[in-house]
Amino acid sequence: MHTLCARGTMKPEITAAVGFLTRFLRVKGHVNDRQVQTFSQSLQDILAEQYKHHWFPDRPCKGSGYRCIRINHKMDPLVGQAGQRIGLTIQQLYLLLPSELTLWVDPFEVSYRIGEDGSICVLYESQPCPPGMPMTAAASSPSGTSGTMSPMDSHISCKEELMVLGRTSPSKTYNMMTVSS
Repeated sequence: MHTLCARGTMKPEITAAVGFLTRFLRVKGHVNDRQVQTFSQSLQDILAEQYKHHWFPDRPCKGSGYRCIRINHKMDPLVGQAGQRIGLTIQQLYLLLPSELTLWVDPFEVSYRIGEDGSICVLYESQPCPPGMPMTAAASSPSGTSGTMSPMDSHISCKEELMVLGRTSPSKTYNMMTVSS
């Protein structure tokens, strides 16, 4: 993984998220290159339009739920829309994509989780540039962090908050007791 210095445009984050989803179509599907390209471009356009008033580089967690792409018992409507543009039904998309997927597209970070109990993995990570500094690639260590401390190092990401606070849904093995009067 590489760490970049970015101004807060959503293009690299959207590109990372769309590239991740597009790989499933390439690997699992009987989708030709033209369809994959059209899906990719369509989803990039759809996400950019959807997120344009919900992108806050100064507060990356703000709007995170709105920008979350979720596939579980329902297909994410934005992914479904891009799929329909290339002739895929929702049922076909369910066969091509993970049945349980959460994809967070936030300023400076794109993360995903496959399965309700899966680990959260980072697809893309960057750091905001200090004002007046040109956008350049920063050297990063194998852990994905640069050698010097930056304001981003002390910031807890939305996904780290989720991990610290614990699960937001019950595990699959739970007992429920009801009491009636």
